[in-house]
Amino acid sequence: MQIPLAHYLVVSGLLLVIGVFGIFMNRKNIIIIMMSIELILLAANLNFVAFSGALHDMVGQVFTMFVLTVAAAEAAIGLAIVVIYSRNRGSIEVEDVTLMKG
Repeated sequence: MQIPLAHYLVVSGLLLVIGVFGIFMNRKNIIIIMMSIELILLAANLNFVAFSGALHDMVGQVFTMFVLTVAAAEAAIGLAIVVIYSRNRGSIEVEDVTLMKG
């Protein structure tokens, strides 16, 4: 029994809404903002894989692998920047990051 495409789209939509909700509800902690961005990317990847399976085409799955690779690199670099920033400043609040301008 194959899972219908609509089920994948509902789960993807829920992931997208949770990610956007996480960004707008918590603007103080940069770690939660980064996790919300990852949820949004996973929602897009789920759409790529679902449509790839429905259309019997491998392009969506290959593109998903590229997106996952870029997301992993972004998460690693972002986390390294946050760790270095927290060592220098003592906090990782988003309002403190805006002081770095100039």
